[in-house]
Amino acid sequence: MGFHDQLRRSWAASNSLLCVGLDPDPARFPTVLDAAPDAIFRFCKEIVDATADVVCAFKPQIAYFSSQREEAALERICTYILEEYPDVTLILDAKRGDIGSTAEHYAREAFGRYRAHAVTVNPYLGADSVVPFFAHGGGVIALCRTSNPGGDDLQSLDVGGRPLYLRVAEMVANEWASRGDCGLVVGATYPDELRNVRQVVGDLPILVPGIGAQGGDPRDAVAAGADSDGRGLLMSSSRSIIYAGSGDDFAADARQAAIEARLASLPDGW
Repeated sequence: MGFHDQLRRSWAASNSLLCVGLDPDPARFPTVLDAAPDAIFRFCKEIVDATADVVCAFKPQIAYFSSQREEAALERICTYILEEYPDVTLILDAKRGDIGSTAEHYAREAFGRYRAHAVTVNPYLGADSVVPFFAHGGGVIALCRTSNPGGDDLQSLDVGGRPLYLRVAEMVANEWASRGDCGLVVGATYPDELRNVRQVVGDLPILVPGIGAQGGDPRDAVAAGADSDGRGLLMSSSRSIIYAGSGDDFAADARQAAIEARLASLPDGW
């Protein structure tokens, strides 16, 4: 099943646009996990089990695992999600981007080792840097208009009368999409730009970070970015959900935060 089909399955099964990011930072773990040899996997598993029925996707951030030499834990949690919650879409947040020969290995990592349905990529190197990902059958989600303030340094530059982020959106919709399943990343902190991107890309899915800790308004983002079916979005929140509580019942607190985030992200009429 391709990325787009999997995502449609996830939206239908969950009746949710919420994507929970898995960014495990042991410095913020509850004391119940102190000194536990498998703390990162256990933390992520507790979050996944507590929230899986209210999300359409999980998005593990690879740097949080690799910086701690915990790639094995990332493999375990990806496998766990795929086997225990097959209706949920798995997105590897890696923001890869390199020449074709190196991209081939990044593609093997994302879709072979971790078996993600899609991976985030940096579009700066152009189409040949993402061809290997399509060859492995997975989806790519290109950075377009990111939620951080520094995104303006490049993304808003005028390129032939249009900002660069819209040129990226056009490239993905008009060129990359003919090669395989694509999506884009547009931050909830920029709802006007999100609306502009939606007008350019039609019904391609858009991953929308920036709700929760970064302060983006989910209702504004949904109003600006929903597709023709009232879906088309993955409203992503990480820290405000997974660190909603710090006690022994941290997973229950995460569940409550996820329920609230899901409700805040529901389109009218759902």
